[in-house]
Amino acid sequence: MSDLLIHSMSEFSSLILEALELTQVRNIVEIGAEFGGMSSVLADHCGKAGGRFTTIDPAPKQAFIDWVAEHPHVTHLAAPSLEVMGDQEQVDAWVIDGDHNYYTVLRELRLADSVARRDGRPLLAFMHDVGWPCARRDSYYAPDRIPAEHRQHFSFDMGVTLGYAGALPGRGFRGMGSFAWAVEAGGPGNGVLTAVEDFITEVEQDGTRQMCFANIPAVFGLGVLFDASALWADPLARLVEPYHDNELLRKLEINRLRNYLKVIDMQDERHG
Repeated sequence: MSDLLIHSMSEFSSLILEALELTQVRNIVEIGAEFGGMSSVLADHCGKAGGRFTTIDPAPKQAFIDWVAEHPHVTHLAAPSLEVMGDQEQVDAWVIDGDHNYYTVLRELRLADSVARRDGRPLLAFMHDVGWPCARRDSYYAPDRIPAEHRQHFSFDMGVTLGYAGALPGRGFRGMGSFAWAVEAGGPGNGVLTAVEDFITEVEQDGTRQMCFANIPAVFGLGVLFDASALWADPLARLVEPYHDNELLRKLEINRLRNYLKVIDMQDERHG
């Protein structure tokens, strides 16, 4: 049934590649390896640009490891993102599609910004899952990596559905043991979009810097975050502005999700 649901960040490939060309990106760090999906697209771009592509994922599939070995300009770091991001150098763009929870994403953005400022580069980050269901609800692949005081109450068995902040026992969109949901959506310290908003507030609080953020409401949401002072900021803003909070895209996404959730309900009823 998973083939009914487009979910990959690679669905945004044409837009992201145009943005990478416009901003003259050579070196990319990707968090969350997706062999055959976005990783191969990004690696191809870096190869053509004469740059480096680095992926960070603590548990990639063997096929991905084999693919990395065939590409000399690709490096894979088998570690949690927060342990190795600070060691990266001369990163032109970050692609963040790893663990979709507030604690991780906020700290990933802080590290990406710290590396960018250290190396004298403007921050540019592409982030997946800034829309439903992760916008205001944490998900966890490895809850034990999140300090207890920063972790929402979670369940590997409960599912989520549109228009309901709670979670459903054995129903709804769920990870079937592969990931957990926070059992309640909303509130502070919960969700990917909440993390992005709090990061922007942190950066802009002293009035010396300004960030630009485009929220593209399709395929679980793509966020494009960048420093307003970058030389390419204006043309990049013009590129993404038509997609930002686009009402038609939002309606199509909600319709897509409702249809998929209906399929899940029908399947549950048949097997229940």
